[in-house]
Amino acid sequence: MSRIVIEPPGRLNLPPLRELWEAREVALTFGQRDVVLRYRQTAVGVLWVVLQPLVAAGIFSIIFGGVAKLPSGGVPYFLFSFVGMLVWNAFANVVSRASSSLVANQALVAKVFFPRALVPLSTTLSVLLDFAVASVLGLALLVAFGVSPGWSLLLVPFWLLCAVLLALGIGLWAAAVMVKYRDVAYVVPWVVQVGLYATPVAYASAAAPANLRWFFDVNPLAWVVEGFRAAFLGVGAVPWWQAVAAPLVSLAVFGLGLVFFQAREREFADLI
Repeated sequence: MSRIVIEPPGRLNLPPLRELWEAREVALTFGQRDVVLRYRQTAVGVLWVVLQPLVAAGIFSIIFGGVAKLPSGGVPYFLFSFVGMLVWNAFANVVSRASSSLVANQALVAKVFFPRALVPLSTTLSVLLDFAVASVLGLALLVAFGVSPGWSLLLVPFWLLCAVLLALGIGLWAAAVMVKYRDVAYVVPWVVQVGLYATPVAYASAAAPANLRWFFDVNPLAWVVEGFRAAFLGVGAVPWWQAVAAPLVSLAVFGLGLVFFQAREREFADLI
């Protein structure tokens, strides 16, 4: 008969991988419930996953492509902005859902023992499902517009992983802070909205004035978005140093977010 010893986490005590693996069904249950709750009693259901980037891409193509006449690397501007929205939605949804996950499940967090990090981590399951559905439409648009990316499509999972790790690091930090300060629930949507326009989602960083180019060079999310778009469309390429720095920075942000989350975990049951 096995015995489980529950010990309080240390300040820099990361959750044991074995403990996370043994509780994997908890994460799967959270992810499945998230999908069911979000689309229950909706008229179009999962179609919202494709309607949102489609509408956003249409608006961006009118404003940035039609009015501002910004370059799109030789591909139709609608497709250019739609692909940017694919990876941006994945990033933004992970941040938004992970940051509010502990408060949304406060009854379980306060009364049931399990690795608390599984709650924000499980939000990636529904986000990746949404991404897969929207990506099918993205591939159909490639065929419709006659764009052939070739082998660069194989790099799409790499850039998606960078986006998810970056988002999880931020989401873990925000989730831990929101337990004590509910103001985070108002700050996160605002920051995400501002970030949409501060990141080259609907435009290329090359279109920015020379005196502002440095802003995109130091923005890891800009590297990820443009790398993803280059891989999905097969046009352009990110500088080699960004391709190397993107996974390193994403891993670092994720690691720091996990350390911060674990350091605050001992307070969750009392504060939530």
